[in-house]
Amino acid sequence: MAETTVKRVKRSQFATFLNTTPSGDSPTWARMGKGITSASVSYNPTVNDEQFIDEDSGNKEVDSYAPTMSGEQTAYKGDAVFDFVDGLRQSRATGEDAKTQMLMVYIYDKEETGKYKAELQDVAISINEFGGDAGSANTISYDVGFCGESQKGTATIADKVVTFTKK
Repeated sequence: MAETTVKRVKRSQFATFLNTTPSGDSPTWARMGKGITSASVSYNPTVNDEQFIDEDSGNKEVDSYAPTMSGEQTAYKGDAVFDFVDGLRQSRATGEDAKTQMLMVYIYDKEETGKYKAELQDVAISINEFGGDAGSANTISYDVGFCGESQKGTATIADKVVTFTKK
């Protein structure tokens, strides 16, 4: 039996990109990172919990998920992600105007072809807060809400150009 190598997966190996030109002909991917110190996908499962009258223990069934990624970002004018999200804030974007795509790239899961496993997800961005304390940098907090099912595929990252290929 082959021995498995166990390696620690760092947060930098889970890359998230936002499409900063959602109305364009092709996506413009900007990596989320500058000014963001923490960001995790919360899967928010809906779990059905039942216990039948002839049993002493309950039964759980996962019915669905409603993933979101929430976070706070220090304002860095010129950073493509901040500029895009701040534009949504300034226009108080709603409906289709608040939607874009997020690309999640699993850099730690490289295929033999040199491509990384990835998921393309339609998302809606909702702004929570903007501002901060006296003497400190502005921050913007927002939620990235997943819309529908993701598309599985692969991504390449070369010279800061990201390409997604659907499976």
